[in-house]
Amino acid sequence: MISRVAKGGLTLAAIAAICTTLVAATYRLTLERIAANEQSWLEQSLAPALGGVDYEGSITESRLVLEPPHGLPGNDEAIIYRAYSGGAPVAALFAVTARGGYAGPIRILVGVGVDGTVTGVRILEHRETPGLGDGIEASRSDWVRQFDGRSLGDPPAAAWRLRVDGGEFDQLTGASVTPRAVLKAVRETLLYFDAQQQEIFDMPATAETP
Repeated sequence: MISRVAKGGLTLAAIAAICTTLVAATYRLTLERIAANEQSWLEQSLAPALGGVDYEGSITESRLVLEPPHGLPGNDEAIIYRAYSGGAPVAALFAVTARGGYAGPIRILVGVGVDGTVTGVRILEHRETPGLGDGIEASRSDWVRQFDGRSLGDPPAAAWRLRVDGGEFDQLTGASVTPRAVLKAVRETLLYFDAQQQEIFDMPATAETP
């Protein structure tokens, strides 16, 4: 006969097995929903830099990850998202790093239409001084919106500088180092897009890491 202790052990083992099965099933059922929510959040975060560009499908599925050296601003990895409509490319989003910020590197998102114009610029990450350099954020001021619709020829190369440096772009009150770094990174991104546009849209998407 099975002892009382053995029976108790078997009961606990059975309960543990049932609980493990339930947890695993719940994980499998919610994993897809969690992934969908994360993708939706990322899509919403990227959309402002696309301005009014109409595109089809998910831009996150056309992601490229470029390891340095890659020719884009920054010494870390650059991420590119491609947007398409009717199978044709309409824009690309570049997550790059602006070097030379007052408080360190600034992670920015630059949207570029197929015609080479800026569709939008947004700040992803920075450590700039509150009340001064943080004015580069779209939620803090309209400073970053002055890049919308600009291109390599508008303004001419010599005018792709802050007004304080003789260019056409406004600086922030009390801060010029930070906006100067962002401006430089935006123009470098446009130069890269101009030189590599065909390759950017031809390259296969980078697989997501597990």
